[in-house]
Amino acid sequence: MTTTRPKAVEALRTGGAPPERIWYTSYGSNMHRGRLACYLAGGTPAGGARSQPGCRDPRAPARSVAVELPGSLYFATESLVWTGGRGFYDPTAPGRIRGRAHLVTAQQFSDIAAQEMYREPGAGADVDLTRVLRTGRDELGPGRYETLICSGALDGIPVLTFTAPWAMHEVDWVSPAAAYVTHLAAGLLESGAWGARSVADYLARCPGAAGHWSADRIAALLT
Repeated sequence: MTTTRPKAVEALRTGGAPPERIWYTSYGSNMHRGRLACYLAGGTPAGGARSQPGCRDPRAPARSVAVELPGSLYFATESLVWTGGRGFYDPTAPGRIRGRAHLVTAQQFSDIAAQEMYREPGAGADVDLTRVLRTGRDELGPGRYETLICSGALDGIPVLTFTAPWAMHEVDWVSPAAAYVTHLAAGLLESGAWGARSVADYLARCPGAAGHWSADRIAALLT
């Protein structure tokens, strides 16, 4: 049963000093707090094949809230952690993507982004948020999670995520693995904004999962 509503994202007012905190918005496995803990404090997620070193600051998010953003979730490329397709966000595609915004420090966001690219947290300069806060998008490199997206703000704090530089229809779609789908479904359900059937229907419609994962099969993962 739905107990909360996804938070509405507001327009972002730019200017002033760089933010100390941001809403890191996950649309993939990091929606699940147990999975996110591996990125923050280090460790190997259930069903995963790769251990994460963790952030320099391992503290849990101050808050986590459900959000909906314009765009679509799709699955592509091959994950070294899960062995199936990875989740990506195309903010230009039609539809609404479901996510979970975690209130973390800007440094933690940089360290999470580094780990997504299989880099050591703190080994280089922290992510410069100047351009993405001004324009809504910044391509830091050609990698799969090196494109920053700012969708607006919650309570005056920027809502940020990262994805690939390509559009949804510019890459082959790849079916995600069961362990990965389980973390996505569990994270959405854990947020309290959507029921199990709604979560299963949503994921089953996403390109890459559609035609490979039925809503009934996804719902079974949650039991």
